[in-house]
Amino acid sequence: MLDDLLKGVVRRYRLPADARPLPGARTANPSTSLALVIEQARQTIADGGEPDAKLAGAFTEALAGLIREAMRPAAGDPVIQAMVIEHRHAHVREYASLFARAGQDRRQVRAAVDAVAHPARLQRMPDGPARQALAQWRAAAARQSWRDVQMGLPRLRAMPEIASGSPLQIGLARLLDNPALVRLQRLDALGSDEAVRRYQALRDRHGPRPGSAEAAAQGGVSRKRGKAVEAAAARALGALAERLDREEGGTAYRVVTSMLVPSSIPASHAHAKTEWDAVLLRRAPDVEGEPAWDVCLLVEAKASIEAAATDLPRLQRGVRLLAHAEAGTVYPFPFQSGEGVVRLRGSSLRALAADEAGLARSVLYCCDAPDEPEPRLLGAASRMQLLSAPASLAFASALEERGEADPRDLEAVWSDLLHSPRWAAVLNQYQALRQARGLLVHVEDLMAAIAGGSP
Repeated sequence: MLDDLLKGVVRRYRLPADARPLPGARTANPSTSLALVIEQARQTIADGGEPDAKLAGAFTEALAGLIREAMRPAAGDPVIQAMVIEHRHAHVREYASLFARAGQDRRQVRAAVDAVAHPARLQRMPDGPARQALAQWRAAAARQSWRDVQMGLPRLRAMPEIASGSPLQIGLARLLDNPALVRLQRLDALGSDEAVRRYQALRDRHGPRPGSAEAAAQGGVSRKRGKAVEAAAARALGALAERLDREEGGTAYRVVTSMLVPSSIPASHAHAKTEWDAVLLRRAPDVEGEPAWDVCLLVEAKASIEAAATDLPRLQRGVRLLAHAEAGTVYPFPFQSGEGVVRLRGSSLRALAADEAGLARSVLYCCDAPDEPEPRLLGAASRMQLLSAPASLAFASALEERGEADPRDLEAVWSDLLHSPRWAAVLNQYQALRQARGLLVHVEDLMAAIAGGSP
């Protein structure tokens, strides 16, 4: 019954196996056109052929259109526009590199300053010029005035109260040529450059800076949204357990949420899903006098269609991890829905499979995203890899400098797509997207199938 129900759930996000006859393909936007060309190239290679010059031209024209779209001044992609500035200017690349590690550098310098001028240390010093100067110096570090921190070092070291060879003198000397402090000063100096200011303004348009109050608030909203989808998916799975119990005339099914994979399963946990949002279980015969359960269905909740497509490789690795369980072993799985630990039979875990047919039998993505007027066929990761390729950035730079560029200059990206292992995920991106969307159901559609009707 569970198999029949899963087959009967409406899959409103599903894509066809063959992308070529999709409606609107001939009038598609550059992103969709590019996805269709890439999929046609993949199919040609899979059939033993070699993509021809006509297909190569269609690819470079579509990629050129995507780059032009991304470079539009007001409505384009600020991340790509920032990358183009970085591509054109060495000092902006230096700034970007320094900015990427600035958080770590700030922590390192503050720790070094605190080792010398922590308030608790200052309280033990006699009141006087040295204590006051150290407090002011520490305040400069707190307000991230790195030039003042550097300039204060010689004065502090020369004060009679700070004797040569003392712990204070040694701590100050360590900061004199501290690479982190040097990098932070260079970052501040570069920050006033006009190209750098345009670069950072574009990065800020993409979203709040990491660690900022805005980023924290945005993260809180996203977490709240994710929790709401998880709760809706768990309710749907609970309704499914109740229906299965009614049909079978017992109480064999249960749902656990936030189920954690134990380290005792003999396989690598690296880059694999190790927490499942909701899991449908069926009671198995007791093992050594203790209750045991079998896995029937693994469910992941996603707030967007794109999130499911991005998550698929990690989900596949997570299923492979579970399938490494030993058949004769019972594994304790902790879960966070208030009931502690559930014991799962290794035989049911070992029966899981991460191929397309296996996932279709045992995994669902649940979502509440609205219907799309036109499906987005080019995934965010593939789009970014295409736009950030060196040839693409050079093409975009030419557009910015001269107002025009030759799409044939993008043939290097086409060659990489067909021959480089690093581009395999992009070449196969439509099939991965199709598989993820095939596992994706709207929560309302799942509830309707459980109830035996339509939404």
